[in-house]
Amino acid sequence: MDRNFLSFVLFGVLVWLVVAVYLLLCVYLLCSLCCGRHRRQEIDLESVVSEFAVEVADSFHLKSHQDYLEFRMSVWDDLDLLLDSPSSLTATSATRGTIKEKSGFNASEDAAALRGAMEGIGTTEKTLIDILTQRSNAQRQLICKAYVEAAGGRTLVDDLKGDTSGDFEDALVALVTHPAKFDCQEFIKATKGAGTSDSALIEMFASKSNRQIKSMSEAYLEDTGRSLMHDLKSEVSGDYGKTLLILVEGKRDESTHVDAAKAKADAKALYEAGEKKWGTDESKFIDILCNRSVPQLRQTLVEYKSVSGKTLQESIESEMSGKLEELLVAIVKCVKSVPAFLAERLYKSMKGLGTTESTLTRIIVGRSEIDLLDIRAEYKKLFGCSLYSAIESETSGSYRETLLRICGEED
Repeated sequence: MDRNFLSFVLFGVLVWLVVAVYLLLCVYLLCSLCCGRHRRQEIDLESVVSEFAVEVADSFHLKSHQDYLEFRMSVWDDLDLLLDSPSSLTATSATRGTIKEKSGFNASEDAAALRGAMEGIGTTEKTLIDILTQRSNAQRQLICKAYVEAAGGRTLVDDLKGDTSGDFEDALVALVTHPAKFDCQEFIKATKGAGTSDSALIEMFASKSNRQIKSMSEAYLEDTGRSLMHDLKSEVSGDYGKTLLILVEGKRDESTHVDAAKAKADAKALYEAGEKKWGTDESKFIDILCNRSVPQLRQTLVEYKSVSGKTLQESIESEMSGKLEELLVAIVKCVKSVPAFLAERLYKSMKGLGTTESTLTRIIVGRSEIDLLDIRAEYKKLFGCSLYSAIESETSGSYRETLLRICGEED
């Protein structure tokens, strides 16, 4: 009798378990039906994020899947307007910078004000920021000369290093350094120590014009007594190193004439060196991308899409890997738009946990008299928020105020 009763109890428990599982399944299916549309949308968003390696962030302000599809059709895939768009690689005007020459400029007065801001106990950061972010680099060099007299032989750089610190110090020192010498310092930072910051090297040399590279090479020789080419050779190797060294020669064709037949021939040669064959002839990509003029390469990009059905960037990403892929993609992006390339670099320096302040300072200060207005515009177009607001949310203190003053204003 006891055994029968126990069996009955066990059977009842089993029935209740089956019923409970059934009810849970029903609830799950009901929730799935109610939330299916939302879940499908999340999957779509994740696939977009995975494809482009971009973190979905509130700062994007993209509120629907359609916005993400439009985001995917970015400047990198838009070849229709490419042929007539300006190029920072060949630009000589400084009209697209945010920092202009200060009217009524007086180097001695500014030097005295800077000295006064750093004398005694404490430093008046506001004075440093107000002066150094609102003068052109040429004017800041005159201030540096006048400062030696005002400070009894001490240099402005030495006093800035003694009275400020951290990222704020780095930004101010960058501002008072000649652009070519600043580039040299950034190169040394990227190559010193146990490892080499390849992403910084790629950014520097893919985005610079022949004139900028020549100025940098001359300043490097003057400061170190060695050639830039010599020191770079000891840091890089392989096809990646070969490509960087060609860029550092600064011998890219600067002709504005476009040879349509040559563009078609180059597009075909690139296709046959990559997509069409087993394996990839990297040397063909390196030769064409490092030596042709920007207008010529832009026509080649258009022709390549017609030949292969894919963009050249897509082909490079599928045919190559590692540092060479990163460098060649950067060159293609800079051929299309240096401001968009640098806007993307700025975004990546601020996304996720932590901020890469060295990249922020290098680009914001380094492009402040070249094309920072265009970088701001591309940042807003690509990422849905202004560069100003991104800096405001990702930095702090006097460093933030310095970058914001250089950036200019909210877009």
